[in-house]
Amino acid sequence: MPPRRRPGTAAVPGGTASLPGDPASLTPAEARALFRGGLASPTAGWSRGFTQANLIIVPRAQAFDVLLFAQRNPKSCPILGVQGAGETSGPLLPGGDIRTDLPRYTVYEDGVLVAEPGDITDWWQDDLVTFIIGCSFTFEAALQDAGIPIAHIEQGVNVPMYRTTVRSASAGALSGPMVVSMRPIPAAQVEDAVRITARYPAVHGAPVHAGDPTVLGIADLAAPDFGDAVEIQRGEVPVFWACGVTPQAAVMESRPSLAIGHAPGFMLITDARDSDYLVP
Repeated sequence: MPPRRRPGTAAVPGGTASLPGDPASLTPAEARALFRGGLASPTAGWSRGFTQANLIIVPRAQAFDVLLFAQRNPKSCPILGVQGAGETSGPLLPGGDIRTDLPRYTVYEDGVLVAEPGDITDWWQDDLVTFIIGCSFTFEAALQDAGIPIAHIEQGVNVPMYRTTVRSASAGALSGPMVVSMRPIPAAQVEDAVRITARYPAVHGAPVHAGDPTVLGIADLAAPDFGDAVEIQRGEVPVFWACGVTPQAAVMESRPSLAIGHAPGFMLITDARDSDYLVP
């Protein structure tokens, strides 16, 4: 095992990469190369048309529990792909490296966040299994094409995400709350947002709730648990989608010896296309 780091400290990624002028125009390989070079940026709006994904990586001994947790919580944890023990690449990132090609990761030891590095080579073990999980960023282009504003993109911040009081179905040693992402939607367009996102069931699909956040146990929309708060305009309704950070919330509660994820909002950009997950 690599040296333990103090909880809450973050490893600073190296490299000299700078933010591109038009992240939406980058191919996935170009975006991953920038992250491999040290750029750390939330990825909403990047590589338009290509699928972004959440990540949870655990030792093989815990992999079945994660697989079962995902199967029992398909809204929060839709699996797009699995890389076997020790595998660092796969069909969703051909020629890439899962250890270096995200802009930022989270590393948990005994359920405690100990680092947010730009690569995880120091923590890599040959028995680690990678689960690639659908992300709601995938349907944001479709919402924008329908004229529905995406506040965190327009405001240049990370998407807000919240722990809820809704419990995920437990699996083996894993249990925890459902996490949701929130987008404020003009009231007249909420029905359209539900209809559009329902056509992407592999990337969380339709929202789990719209309106009063206290129904989900969220006390203050201005204080997200992950990501950044966004301004909600008059006439907008907060709409909540199940979020792929849910497995990390389960890790924090269940305290496995080691687990690695993406930093919320700092996603894996895959070579799959958003249209691959659109159903008629």
